[in-house]
Amino acid sequence: MSILAPPPLSLYVHLPWCVRKCPYCDFNSHALRGALPEDAYVDALLRDLACDAPLVAGRTVETVFIGGGTPSLFRPESIARLLEGVRARVPLAPDAEITLEANPGTVERERFRGFRAAGINRLSIGVQSFDDAKLAALGRIHGRAEALAAVDAAREAGFKNLNLDLMYALPAQEAAEAVADIETALRFAPAHLSVYQLTLEPNTPFYRSPPPLPDEDAVDAMQEAIVGRLARAGYAQYEVSAYAQPGRECRHNRNYWEFGDYLGIGAGAHAKLTLPDRVLRFAKMRHPDAYLRAAGREEARASVRTLDADDLAFEFMLNALRLREGVPTALFSARTGLPLARVAPILAAARERGLLEQDAERLRASALGRRFLNDLVAMFLPAGARN
Repeated sequence: MSILAPPPLSLYVHLPWCVRKCPYCDFNSHALRGALPEDAYVDALLRDLACDAPLVAGRTVETVFIGGGTPSLFRPESIARLLEGVRARVPLAPDAEITLEANPGTVERERFRGFRAAGINRLSIGVQSFDDAKLAALGRIHGRAEALAAVDAAREAGFKNLNLDLMYALPAQEAAEAVADIETALRFAPAHLSVYQLTLEPNTPFYRSPPPLPDEDAVDAMQEAIVGRLARAGYAQYEVSAYAQPGRECRHNRNYWEFGDYLGIGAGAHAKLTLPDRVLRFAKMRHPDAYLRAAGREEARASVRTLDADDLAFEFMLNALRLREGVPTALFSARTGLPLARVAPILAAARERGLLEQDAERLRASALGRRFLNDLVAMFLPAGARN
């Protein structure tokens, strides 16, 4: 491995509590029992960051993403104290993109104004659908009226950089219903839309007792209709599930997909850091109670590992090939320290199967490769991990 230059650096902050856990969710989120320990948790987050900060000494954080869980359960005053503490511990770029996830039903207009005043400049609202029946089937705590009110409130609070999360292939959903959700979202002209296919993840109630989901042909029809409608509205699909107006791509997520670095603080948060001679991954303790006790000490890192060459090649492709336009060929060596020749036989095999387009300047999945992205990425799995 050659000497690695540090890539752009982001910060992910995990706030793990929700009012109620959704039956499709496999994230590290926990239904709230009793009072929210937000003061103690913000203290823990700042201790955690102080412990990790020496690993990125001299580097500037370009983006911050506060995810969950439901971060909008926290008071604006707590978010302001968190961001003040972040700035005191690591350099934050003057133009840093700072995103907060919010769910309808957990916010009101004044709280959105408070988040804006606290320093949040990008808001991501987890709408999922504007259809009451579909929201009920998903186990969401809000309905159509609350979703519409939340987006209105975000606009009134001054959020110009707004993302709406939507899902499709919902229980018993038809293509016209999926497009109707898109049409409603477009009324607000958000800068960004994240449109995810509902999938059944292990260790979730939906996985144990699957709802009636659309078949593969219906899902393909929905996706084609969604992509076409958003393209006509001026939204470019720049990643598998991400659509943006010109110049409004999510900088934080793009840094993930381009195999940049990120610190992760909070219960279950993950980090990936580039040192001159190796790339580290570590994850924090998952359960909030254990995390609260350990935060600020190295023992809060539940796992730490150095990525070997096979891991680096696979993880790079796992992320980079999600981008519709791919990445510059030179980025592979810049981010992994490995020569592209290491994966040349796999690249040739992927091209042979029609899954990959590659020229001298870019690595990019073909249209077929985007459709069968899991198959394409699996070709780069370390030999011992393949079925």
